[in-house]
Amino acid sequence: MNAKQSRQSFLGTNNAEVLAGATIGIVGLCGGGSHVCQQLAHAGVGRFVIADFDHVDHSNLNRMVGSCPADANAAHRKVAVMRDLIRRINPSAKVVCADGEWQQHAMEFRGCSAIIGCVDRFSAREELERFCRRFLIPYVDIGMDVFTTAGGHSISGQVVLSVPGGPCLWCLGVLTQERLAVEQQNYGAAGGRPQVIWPNGVLASIAVGQAISLLLPWNQSLPMHAMIEYDGNRQTTRESTRLALLKDRACAHFSHSGGVGDPFFQFKPQPLHGRLISWLRKLHRKWKARPK
Repeated sequence: MNAKQSRQSFLGTNNAEVLAGATIGIVGLCGGGSHVCQQLAHAGVGRFVIADFDHVDHSNLNRMVGSCPADANAAHRKVAVMRDLIRRINPSAKVVCADGEWQQHAMEFRGCSAIIGCVDRFSAREELERFCRRFLIPYVDIGMDVFTTAGGHSISGQVVLSVPGGPCLWCLGVLTQERLAVEQQNYGAAGGRPQVIWPNGVLASIAVGQAISLLLPWNQSLPMHAMIEYDGNRQTTRESTRLALLKDRACAHFSHSGGVGDPFFQFKPQPLHGRLISWLRKLHRKWKARPK
């Protein structure tokens, strides 16, 4: 057992093998996502699928761990910067770079042990959660914002663990039709929410803890919280009070009869292909109903 393994031995004697064999997807690499990459690399995760559609610019340097002015000057791709960070920490790690919209690399994400979303837009959260629920992948979502208040500003955020059978982002009020509608009306400005490095770090650490707990449940007598709230002004975290309202209530948004594992699942079916998709779905239903 090497030094790193001995310091993590409370996670289980085989913790190094489990982590090395895990694949973690990370969508959004600028704020919390950069912390997540760094921490999981230090922990010993063996394979990453990382997605971002943008390059580094100078406005990112106040919150993107691993970036430097040279990356902004050269407009290096964010996936490349995070790949290099991960490999500096763990040279044996395998990193798949999904440079562009993550949906274009959906097959890579389908093989993930868990996916951590660090995205700005509510519509992106909605699609990520639908994808993860469809393919039975645990999804950890990070969100934060800065609000103007009478006394100045208020920082708040949350980490949500979304797993099949548990409450989803809709149940917990993170996603609402009103938020999606407002975002759609102001499309283009939705990614400009204020972000600073220390709240991102707190939330990312909680998300990493959730992911590691899924892989290595070192204390099975304690439940994993579906939603943890962060108060950046008081520097405190707590289990969300929303969970008490959902006690013993099943998620109504993702049912077991809702097509889990549907091989023809798509994010945004194109109109020209609609008839073909409809025909394939009918064929699939007939195949499932065939006499055994």
